[in-house]
Amino acid sequence: MSTPFYVSPQQAMADRAEYARKGIARGRSVVVLQYTDGIVFVAENPSRALHKVSEIYDRIAFAAVGKYNEFENLRIGGVRYADLRGFTYHREDVTARGLANVYAQTLGTIFSSNAEKPYEVELIVAEVGPGPEDDQIYRLPHDGSIVDEHGSVAVGGNSDQIGNYLDQRHRDGMTLGEALKLAVESLSRDNNGGERSLTAEQLEVAVLDRTRPQQRKFKRILGSQLSRLLEEDAAATGSCADGDEASDDAPTDTSADASEDAPEAKEAPAKPAGKAKGAPKVDPDASADDEKK
Repeated sequence: MSTPFYVSPQQAMADRAEYARKGIARGRSVVVLQYTDGIVFVAENPSRALHKVSEIYDRIAFAAVGKYNEFENLRIGGVRYADLRGFTYHREDVTARGLANVYAQTLGTIFSSNAEKPYEVELIVAEVGPGPEDDQIYRLPHDGSIVDEHGSVAVGGNSDQIGNYLDQRHRDGMTLGEALKLAVESLSRDNNGGERSLTAEQLEVAVLDRTRPQQRKFKRILGSQLSRLLEEDAAATGSCADGDEASDDAPTDTSADASEDAPEAKEAPAKPAGKAKGAPKVDPDASADDEKK
């Protein structure tokens, strides 16, 4: 009788993790950033039917990379959990933290089970709050661990390079246009350090906007609205450059006006009041020299 082949638990887990990471790296990246009025999701996704970013509940959104059928099953399960909990208790009892815990348990159970392969997915669950300090962003890798993020986060593809780029440039208080521009710039960078152009047709963009009056804060930015935002960013950059050139010319114009007014200022005190005949004569050569100055 032959001896069965033995693999240590550590090696088995390492192999499963490597398998899942390779599957996730083949997917296009998703970027999530905080801005003044909420959270923006930007994904490189030319498909208009298969979404990487979706709404879960009133203030909660979901983004994922990896195998579509696997993270779509997780999204549907999250929607059912949120609806049931909101109906049983209260709508405010549905939180991104509770949803992230449910996803973590599901992914962790699948990853540690030898009966099936690990899910090749990486998830982001985000919730917008009344203020920027109340926003919540959770990243869930394939093994079911939970990472609490702030500011910006990237998953899938070359997420490490994109994440470093965002960490260096993202700041609190950014407008939607600035955050969108930064997200597109980060997604345009490839593994070799070069850049490529991404059009509105290649992007999937959605926001959790805290300023919306209705309970549902999720909104997709599509078509002409997305193109207009991208064009406004380019126009704003160009106008800033024109403003810098105008500011360089401003001192020259001011000095010219001052030099023209100088002779009049000097001539005024030279006329004594009530003595027109005894008034000193103005030297034309001297005034000409003043105008030249």
